[in-house]
Amino acid sequence: MAIGLNIAKIIKFEGPADVLAWKHPAEDFNTSSQLIVHESQEAVLFKNGQAMDVFGPGRHTLDTDNIPLLRRMISIPTGGKTPFHCEVYFINKTDILNVLWGTSQPLPIRDPVYNIILPVRANGQFGLHVADSRLLLKKLTGTTRDMTKGSVAELFKGLLMTEVKTLIANLMTARQVSFLEIHSHLHEISQQIREQVTPMYRQYGMEIVNFFVNSISVPGDDPGYIRIRSALAAAKEKELLARGMKAEMDILGYNYQQKRTFDVLDKAAQNEGAGSGVIGAGIGLGLGVNVGGMVGNAMSGAMETIAKNGAAVPAAALQDGETGRIACPSCGTSLPGNAKFCFECGIKILKSCPKCGTKLKQGAKFCFECGKKLY
Repeated sequence: MAIGLNIAKIIKFEGPADVLAWKHPAEDFNTSSQLIVHESQEAVLFKNGQAMDVFGPGRHTLDTDNIPLLRRMISIPTGGKTPFHCEVYFINKTDILNVLWGTSQPLPIRDPVYNIILPVRANGQFGLHVADSRLLLKKLTGTTRDMTKGSVAELFKGLLMTEVKTLIANLMTARQVSFLEIHSHLHEISQQIREQVTPMYRQYGMEIVNFFVNSISVPGDDPGYIRIRSALAAAKEKELLARGMKAEMDILGYNYQQKRTFDVLDKAAQNEGAGSGVIGAGIGLGLGVNVGGMVGNAMSGAMETIAKNGAAVPAAALQDGETGRIACPSCGTSLPGNAKFCFECGIKILKSCPKCGTKLKQGAKFCFECGKKLY
């Protein structure tokens, strides 16, 4: 092949592998020149800026028999060696599957769950192939020498980013999907973007083979993202703590309300001078005026559970009439001798007068020293 003043006799593809369209540097051909087109290629012959003919794979001799449209534009003297000035573009018809795309600037999108605007980035790749060689050259290539997959991605970048932002925002808003859950919808988003951009690429002679959104992310140092992560971490910690407490109560065989009742009784027992602290504490915890009955039920339930599980229980706590047991001065329920509260009515069992400190007899309702009414 000769270029410049020499007349080209063999025209073949000599460009890089990742191009969609490549212009042969020679522009002067003999009418007997050989055009070689490889598999998965097409060659388009131009004369005066007009596409004459499209050649498929194989070897082609450039003469007026092979180029009918050219016959009307040039005269071929006897011998058929007269040169003519034309341009040849080679079109890559293979599927180019690794066209990369990505957002150069974060896309501000409001998270519908946490109501925080996040700077969202997205990236991925797509594949395409040339469906109409003439249309591609007419609308995109122009007078440029080649068109690479990178130049195609750059040409459509603005429109592509608009579609990406719109679809991600619409999905998050319409379905109330948080950014933290968006990755489970990547396949759906990819399909929707492909459907939206396919007509656009077809206008320029290209067909989208596939389209993938590989990642949707937010910078780790973004203040809004940090707030969401902190809130979720705190919620997770509370959830784990609650699960641990529930598991402990399931093992012991009582519920949360009973546990809170036991806590109240334990605190009141540690401070005997608090008067009617049981009832006050019960109301403060939302247990209501029936705290006594609830205490009794809680204690009875716990005792029965322990007995069923085979734990050791003192006989004085289960049988009436045993030495050391006392009767509740309010409701008469039989209680262990060391009871501090009645597990039936919840009343505090006084061992000494709260006014003068005199030690009281069992069942006393008045202090025999100062006369104070006890119940």
